[in-house]
Amino acid sequence: MNYGRAPMLSCGLSNKSGAAQSNQGHRARKRFGQNFLVDEFVIDQIVQCVSPAPEDRLVEIGPGLGALTNAILNRTSSLTAIELDRDLVSMLRRAHPPERLNLIQADVLKADWPAILSADDRRIRVVGNLPYNISSPLLVMLIAYRGRILDQHFMLQREVVDRIVAGPGSNSGRLGLLLQAFYRCEKVLDVPPEAFDPAPKVHSAVVRMQTREQAAVADPKGLSEMLHVGFSQRRKMIRRTVLPWLAARQIVTGEVDETLRPEQVPADVWYEWANKLALKTELTKKEVN
Repeated sequence: MNYGRAPMLSCGLSNKSGAAQSNQGHRARKRFGQNFLVDEFVIDQIVQCVSPAPEDRLVEIGPGLGALTNAILNRTSSLTAIELDRDLVSMLRRAHPPERLNLIQADVLKADWPAILSADDRRIRVVGNLPYNISSPLLVMLIAYRGRILDQHFMLQREVVDRIVAGPGSNSGRLGLLLQAFYRCEKVLDVPPEAFDPAPKVHSAVVRMQTREQAAVADPKGLSEMLHVGFSQRRKMIRRTVLPWLAARQIVTGEVDETLRPEQVPADVWYEWANKLALKTELTKKEVN
């Protein structure tokens, strides 16, 4: 199975700008990491990438001023949105009836995701323009709910997206290897800073993450722990980091070049080690019981 970089899709190109939407008098708050998407051309491109259908069950994270919210509601019957800013929640509630827009005022990392997911039998589709400071914790947290998620489209810092979709090489990392074990990850759109108000100092990109019907790894926790060991000292060869760690747990790693650095190890090899670790952990639990 190929877990490497997928080609950029043709659902959108960002070298064109459209009309800017109004910020409706709301001043972006730094403590919430707010950068509002205002470029109508980019908004349209994102909706094309998501391609929402009337019967889809969608959850938007961080609707902000509602630019993407409005565009999605033009193509689907209803939408659930999670927003932390009380002022924005009040504004959005005035703009849309509750049967069309179900608003949850909460920190997305502390929201009641089991309740959100169990409200309907359908698997959800998640979209969002994520504040950069919570993107990695949120992506990791949502792995636990992947069985109820069909796909995810997130606006992130472009550097983060490039790492998520990277194959073996200098740009691959812990987050990308972790997510690729459970999702097919594709970069679908580049977005320039001027598409936002206020404009961030970095470029952004949209990543599509489609949940794999059969994950490459059985245990996310074990994989995450192993990748942390391997990448916490990424300049060191694996013979000094993850290989001794695995040996201490009686995991046979097979034939591997011990002089490789962690980003040079193929995804399939990491996943093979993770599955051996999960099996060993399960056997150890059975012996104890």
